[in-house]
Amino acid sequence: MLEAPVQGEGAGVDTRDAAFVLVEMIEALSAARTIEDVASVVRTAARTVSHADGVTFVLRDGDCCYYLDELAIGPLWKGRRFPLVQCISGWAMLNGETVVIPDIYADPRIPLDLYRPTFVRSLVMTPVRPGDPVAAIGAYWARRREPTDDEVAKLQIIARATATAIANVQAYASLSESLERRQLLMRALDHRCKNTLAAVQSIADQTLRRSGSPAEFVESFNGRIGALSRAHELLTRGAWGPAGLAEVVGQALTPFCAVAGLRISVSGPDLGLTPEAAVAMHMTLHELAVNATKYGALSIEGGSLDVAWKLDCDEAPTELEFQWVESGGPPVGEPRRRGFGSRLIETGVARELGGQGQMIFDPEGLQFRLRAPLSSRISRP
Repeated sequence: MLEAPVQGEGAGVDTRDAAFVLVEMIEALSAARTIEDVASVVRTAARTVSHADGVTFVLRDGDCCYYLDELAIGPLWKGRRFPLVQCISGWAMLNGETVVIPDIYADPRIPLDLYRPTFVRSLVMTPVRPGDPVAAIGAYWARRREPTDDEVAKLQIIARATATAIANVQAYASLSESLERRQLLMRALDHRCKNTLAAVQSIADQTLRRSGSPAEFVESFNGRIGALSRAHELLTRGAWGPAGLAEVVGQALTPFCAVAGLRISVSGPDLGLTPEAAVAMHMTLHELAVNATKYGALSIEGGSLDVAWKLDCDEAPTELEFQWVESGGPPVGEPRRRGFGSRLIETGVARELGGQGQMIFDPEGLQFRLRAPLSSRISRP
């Protein structure tokens, strides 16, 4: 680990061979994982090889210089930001050149109001990656002094090593972020799989309880699992982001269009549903469509289905109004008992959207009406 020199030019400075110091610095930089690690290593090495009274590590932050770290006999500007065009570190980065200033009071590029409270009289400022500067390293002395060519050259070597270290830190951060994202995706996938398995188990249990025969169970269960699968297929195409309500309706009704053809009409504005809401809506529409093809308007020629939705007003809508209206089918009467499908229709999507659903057994045709508030689960594009 590099050790910082003590105060004063050359006084108590580590006298180890400069080459050894640079090698040790490079080894330390290879283990750096954050920009703070890099700054800590660089400030110590730069002060050692330059015999400086102080060193700063400056990052380019857009149009500003950010004095990230320092190691000096007195306070400088650690933690402060200045416009690039108003400080010498900014000049070095903007011009891609090392600046040597033996006397700060004789150089017009120095903002003297910032320097007077400090010990600084002379300095060298070296950009990191001159072709596309990302940082700068400043070395300072308390008396008027012109650094040797050897000292300047060593600071430039440190700057080149720093450029590589910063690139490595950025690559490591990107890799870590990718790993975290992958772990997050794995957790999300695990959660999704568990939810899916729970849904399948619930569908199986409820279907089994309400089925009068094994054949009826197989038919109902396969239909519901197929609907769940198609809902997941739609969401997968959209990377499990929000799904358009029109897409959900279309995906749910597609298997029934071969039977009903042009007797199904769909209309409504473009709205987005969360994945959970999309699955609930898809399953509700599947149950309604199955009922319509077995017993309702789509079970005979001449019957029709209208699926439509709208917002309660145009300027500042607060609620979704969704309706399923069958007509032209066999007369409708209210069933003596409600099965799993009926409960799923009335409560499934309504609960997920925080709204209210109602099945209306109109003799002219079954209706389902849903009202739900606009929220994070239902969004406008």
